[in-house]
Amino acid sequence: MPGVFLQFMTKIDRINASILRELSRDGRISNLILAERVGLSPSACLRRVQELERTGVIKGYRARLDPAQTGRAYVVYVAVGLAEHTKVAQETFERAMQRAEEVTECHNVAGAFEYMLRVEVADLPAYKAFHTDKLGTVPHVRSITSYMVMGSPKDVRG
Repeated sequence: MPGVFLQFMTKIDRINASILRELSRDGRISNLILAERVGLSPSACLRRVQELERTGVIKGYRARLDPAQTGRAYVVYVAVGLAEHTKVAQETFERAMQRAEEVTECHNVAGAFEYMLRVEVADLPAYKAFHTDKLGTVPHVRSITSYMVMGSPKDVRG
């Protein structure tokens, strides 16, 4: 059965890796320039990009926004521990995080706590309001540990 699964996976060869790297840097790059950079004809490049999209390797394209200009320059990573380790507690927490516009990432992690959040807000008072009025009122939340981002010397997220 393992072979059956592998036949549906898109091969990430050197050229596909190069295509993905270029598109990660600039998702709006023209096919003509992309093809030139990866050493393919435009038609061959387009076929590869379409296959990467069709198979779900490329899940979509998005704009990178300037946090300072969008009022979300204050970034906090938040470790959240739950009081109960049940499916209901996790589902309740995850639904609450889906509704919280300040939460841009929510990861269920292994370790000393259950969730790691990326929270983006305007400033410290806005974070305090989120922490107290939203996160602090979610059922099953036992602990909240905040890590304020002071700088980001490397950030390759698209």
